Amino acid sequence: MKKVLALLLAAALLCTCFAACGDSSSSSSNPSSETSQPESSESSSESSAEDSSSEAESSETASGEKFKVGILAPAVTHGWVAGVAYYAEERCKELEDTVEYRLLTSNNAEEMTNQIDELKTWGAQAVVAFPQWEGMEDPIKELVDAGIPVVNFDIVIDVDGVYHVAGDNVDMGTQSAQYIVDKIGTTGKVVVLEVPSSGSVSELRKQGFEEKIKEIAPDMELIYRETAFTREAGLKDFADVLQGNSQIDAVFSMDDETSIGVLQAISEAKRTDIKVVTGGGGCQEYFNMMPENEEIWIQSALYSPDMVKDAVDMAVALLKGETVDQEKIIPTTVVDRENCADYLDEKSPY
Repeated sequence: MKKVLALLLAAALLCTCFAACGDSSSSSSNPSSETSQPESSESSSESSAEDSSSEAESSETASGEKFKVGILAPAVTHGWVAGVAYYAEERCKELEDTVEYRLLTSNNAEEMTNQIDELKTWGAQAVVAFPQWEGMEDPIKELVDAGIPVVNFDIVIDVDGVYHVAGDNVDMGTQSAQYIVDKIGTTGKVVVLEVPSSGSVSELRKQGFEEKIKEIAPDMELIYRETAFTREAGLKDFADVLQGNSQIDAVFSMDDETSIGVLQAISEAKRTDIKVVTGGGGCQEYFNMMPENEEIWIQSALYSPDMVKDAVDMAVALLKGETVDQEKIIPTTVVDRENCADYLDEKSPY
């Protein structure tokens, strides 16, 4: 009997051991609240990553906001001016991921002044201005005083703090004087077609021309005539000059379109005495005339309207906080029959 009880007690102990081992095994193989903790931590990390990503996207969106750049240009009265508006807009479109722009054209100082107010209301952060008229100093100064950077294109304007991009007007005159002397020598009669209405442009080109002539050909006779930067003016005014002068050796014209009118006047008068006609700008029609006329050296001191792209780039650089020189002057290139093929551009509006 004692043996039977002993056997029963041993069996009971063995079952208890198996049950305990079974519970322990079950705990190891099945997730408990402790093993779910890492999963909760992983979920938290994913959430943090999503939050960080969201913040990064938000930051990127904020930093990727487009700069508002206003462009002020004269209404199209001249092919070169048309080129300025064309190339300014082209550059802004090339920078479409960075720049939101408004291009406004005007017929006079009053209209451009009103457009400056319009750009302020729009929220312009920088302005590229091409003011062709007197009386723009105060409106431009108001932009500067309001903390809006102004990049003045081409014509010099007397306002402190304004940035400036232009071709080298003085050197255009210098190069033209040198070209004329190279072709006709140090003596002769040269007609100087000046354009006072163009302000500093004409003044600086005439300055460079006169200084160089005085240096290398002091005995050259200069005949002055006022005109305008249009072919119609060049034709009319130079026809009058031809009537009053039986001998002319060269013409210092400061503009390609004026020069086209000059060449027409020479052709209509059947004059053969004139050996050089200079120009300036970058007119494709004028370039095409260069190799066609073997009797006259047709020259252009290149002053391309596509320089306005540099003005747009300068405005954007200022808005990005980059260091920018107060003035950028683009060197002169001389074009004539020997290299004009290198400067032909079918897409140019000028």
